[in-house]
Amino acid sequence: MDKSKINDPFENDRLEKGFGEMDDQNDPVVMVLGHKDVRRCAHNWKTYQSGAEPGRIVIPSEVNIRDTRQIPFELDPPMHGDYRALLDQWFKRPLEAEYEAELKKQISTLFDEVLTQDKTEVIHDFSLKLQSRALTLLFNVPFSVSETWISWGTHVFRSEATALDASKANILYAYIDEQIDKSINNPGDDFYSKLLASQVNGKKLTKEEIKGIVILTFAGGRDTVINAVTNSIAYFAEHPESLERLRKEPELTTTAIEELVRYFSPLTQMGRVATEDATVCEHAVKADTRISLNWASANRDAKVFENANEVVIDRKINPHVAFGFGTHNCLGATHARQILKILIHTLIEKVESIEILDYKENIEDLGDYKRKVGFDKINVKFNSKLN
Repeated sequence: MDKSKINDPFENDRLEKGFGEMDDQNDPVVMVLGHKDVRRCAHNWKTYQSGAEPGRIVIPSEVNIRDTRQIPFELDPPMHGDYRALLDQWFKRPLEAEYEAELKKQISTLFDEVLTQDKTEVIHDFSLKLQSRALTLLFNVPFSVSETWISWGTHVFRSEATALDASKANILYAYIDEQIDKSINNPGDDFYSKLLASQVNGKKLTKEEIKGIVILTFAGGRDTVINAVTNSIAYFAEHPESLERLRKEPELTTTAIEELVRYFSPLTQMGRVATEDATVCEHAVKADTRISLNWASANRDAKVFENANEVVIDRKINPHVAFGFGTHNCLGATHARQILKILIHTLIEKVESIEILDYKENIEDLGDYKRKVGFDKINVKFNSKLN
């Protein structure tokens, strides 16, 4: 009953110091660990900026594999708000009835596929397919395009050989350039065409700005959604009583989603670059050095969350920061929440039980900290309610 458990390697330092430290490619990081401190630093964008050198706020840093700024992720106010206002309406489309119906159809069809199998490798044969297929709705492009995206694997910048794979990143960049050029020559109703027709502060977006927005859309919600879906399936496999409770009390679904996201925290941390000398928990932070907002640690802070290391699907007060906090809350959160909602509803409708057959954990190496973020592989048997 511990295959779905996600550990909290930051607990001791969170309680004793409030911060941790790690090295990232000779660019050290001070990790902010407590819930209150993470939210305070996230709110203080003037001292801890996102608009540093492109790629530097990501951990591991991507400065060596890209120089395109991801927008609005790597911008600070007021520019961040200008671009965010342009994008918010598009990224709220998952709430529309037609979008939701198509997403439900996709996920239902995927379950129909795996329910006929004696064994399903969840990462590549379920979660990656689900995420890529759902992304066609967000981009408003043909469903068939998802096959190309599935072929890229679970992360657009990483491969089995290396955490940062420049050649793999270049495949994505070339693909995006090609899609933008196609939409320039033949505009349609897709995301690329929407951006090409848009303006910010009276100026049309440049091709580089569009590329930055699209890179973020591909990269930001890929392995995070895959981990959230996979970890949820593993959890319900080991906790059938939770799935049964949601069958009887479907009104708890929204609460359960927020709790699963809090507990799993698919994105461990995100960096910021200090604009001036500062302190975090009485620890000196020099100008032009990095801190990280450790979402995963903050989401296990026992000062805020009772029974923080347990999944409490009816948790009533849940100020988690798994989708970020302050200015830079996750642009794709609505899409992710809809995926998880329909996933749970479809599990309730079609699946009687789930058996975990074998698995290999995916462990992040964060210096002195080792954190499980999910699985490299996990084989399960989905048992149909019809059997």
